[in-house]
Amino acid sequence: MSDYLSQYADAGLYTMQGRLGAPEGGRFQSFPREGWMREIANAREAGLRGIEWIYDLYGEGANPLETAEGRVQLRETLEAHGVSVVSICADYFMDRPLLRCSEAEHQSLLERLQWLLAICPELGVTRVVLPFVDASSMRTEQEREQVVAALTKVLPDAERHGVELHLETDLGPEDFAAFLVHLENPLVWVNYDAGNSASLGFRPADEFAAYGPRIGSFHIKDRRLGSTTVPLGLGDADFAELLEQLQRYQYRGDFVLQVARGEPGDEVQWLRQMAALACEWLRGNALSEKKGASL
Repeated sequence: MSDYLSQYADAGLYTMQGRLGAPEGGRFQSFPREGWMREIANAREAGLRGIEWIYDLYGEGANPLETAEGRVQLRETLEAHGVSVVSICADYFMDRPLLRCSEAEHQSLLERLQWLLAICPELGVTRVVLPFVDASSMRTEQEREQVVAALTKVLPDAERHGVELHLETDLGPEDFAAFLVHLENPLVWVNYDAGNSASLGFRPADEFAAYGPRIGSFHIKDRRLGSTTVPLGLGDADFAELLEQLQRYQYRGDFVLQVARGEPGDEVQWLRQMAALACEWLRGNALSEKKGASL
């Protein structure tokens, strides 16, 4: 058993923002406009070490990231509760993709990404997760080239501010590996999503063989093949194989819970249970359907 994985479990996991309170406006995942401060307190109550913050279109005008005063308030609230934010999930670029837009819109989006990277040091944020899935999926070779060109333009900003770019895509293992060849910068990493890979039918051994050394962050999630997110242990994610690959490639990144929701109003207890199950997995114990169902 990897000492790193076991020690990580002992120190606690992160969770994706929005899971520590009831979904707003029927959204499965979004910045909680009405409850972001309450979520910070709930993270501590659930025994989690921190939150992966969401920056999206829905939160525009309410997200404290947007103003200097808001960032001070966020930093003070995090410190008061002993909760960490080291990563931002930039779902804004799923709402408004860097692809399939006018040149003027593309330039505006690049400037927004550069701004997001620039504010990260104020909060101690060391990585921004950029999703290229669903509405922002790269569908053609030309679109992949466009994304490479866009990221190449913002990499000097990432270097200046010491922020990593973690890419989440729905590309198959070989295609993703070929894409990464054009982005060899040490600040460019892969964000691995266990549930999404399971839904797409990708085999962990194939994915890690293709780009295992470049996986820098890990979303813990379970999904059924071709279907939706389900509680841990009830989907098709091969957690036993994933643990083996994490050990083989000596993974040293963070783990962020992005699990299915439980009953509304029971978010803290549900996250506590899901975190306990995930931590047992990191310690080398089987994440079985029986265990998932018992929660």
